[in-house]
Amino acid sequence: MKHMIFGESHGPAIGVVLEGVPAGVELDLEQIAFELSRRAPGQDALSTQRREADVPEILSGVFQGNTTGSPLAAIIRNTDTRSGDYEKTKNLPRPGHADYTGFLRYQGYNDYRGGGHFSGRLTAPLVFAGAVAKQILAGEGVSVGAHIRSIGPVEDTPFQNDEQPLTAALLREIAHKPFPVLRDEQGEAMRQEILAAKADRDSIGGTIECAVLGLPGGMGSPDFGENVEGIFSQHLFAVPGVKAVGFGDGFGFAALRGSQANDPLYLRNGEVTSTSNHSGGVNGGITNGLPILFTVALRPTASIAREQDTVNLDTWSNDKLTVQGRHDPCIVHRAVPVIEAAAALAVCELMGI
Repeated sequence: MKHMIFGESHGPAIGVVLEGVPAGVELDLEQIAFELSRRAPGQDALSTQRREADVPEILSGVFQGNTTGSPLAAIIRNTDTRSGDYEKTKNLPRPGHADYTGFLRYQGYNDYRGGGHFSGRLTAPLVFAGAVAKQILAGEGVSVGAHIRSIGPVEDTPFQNDEQPLTAALLREIAHKPFPVLRDEQGEAMRQEILAAKADRDSIGGTIECAVLGLPGGMGSPDFGENVEGIFSQHLFAVPGVKAVGFGDGFGFAALRGSQANDPLYLRNGEVTSTSNHSGGVNGGITNGLPILFTVALRPTASIAREQDTVNLDTWSNDKLTVQGRHDPCIVHRAVPVIEAAAALAVCELMGI
């Protein structure tokens, strides 16, 4: 199953085409709408005030509520655009954004309004595709879920803890929270960090931890193209703002000794398991039967209200830029369902769906 996302932030619509969708999948459109609502903009002071209904229009691939096996195409119309916000700064690439690299790659023909095809707006059709993938995976007994691991210096409890077992029910519970964290008091502290950055005309980054439950051991390969971590990373780095991916303890491995990092094996009810999961469910590019755990780091939103140094691509001179328009002071909380969607699509690829 392959997907292609199309459209621009301020174009008439954005969308996705899914090829290779199995025939006969009964799509739960209410569940798809729920997933889209989790990342929708304009819901509170923590996100951009751009308001979009994000109602998908399925153009092909579904008949009488079931997938047909032909390409599944859906669009989401853009209705609340203010393209004039970008007219004055179209020749001033925003530091940290893909404005300059897009200018280079497409020789200046790229749509600069709202970031064009590089905008986080394009994650809406990705969530649609991921919601379809999640429903397919549910039929295989596989669950995907995530939570905010940190925002700035404030951290949530990791999935591996002594207080709560990591279950599909826990993942569903977190998904229905307005602010998806394990410890709500930490979530409130994170909110304050975001509001403080916004008041300072700045932005703030963070991390998201994701879990995949129900995958058997022995899937994947150490080789390029079939490596489990490689497949996931390919999907995750396509999400705007993702700058790092770590499986299990990730960068934390660098501070450990082997005796601390290894996952001891033992037999339980005749099956091999482990007392820990530092490796995040993967060894040698192959699943080991434990939950797949990974963390992604998302950069602070590039568009900030402070004056910044840039260059003028029209006059080819140094210049100043103050970003106008409506932007998120933090994208992490809205990105949780996006990371889940990318992970679900990665699992489908890994399983050969």
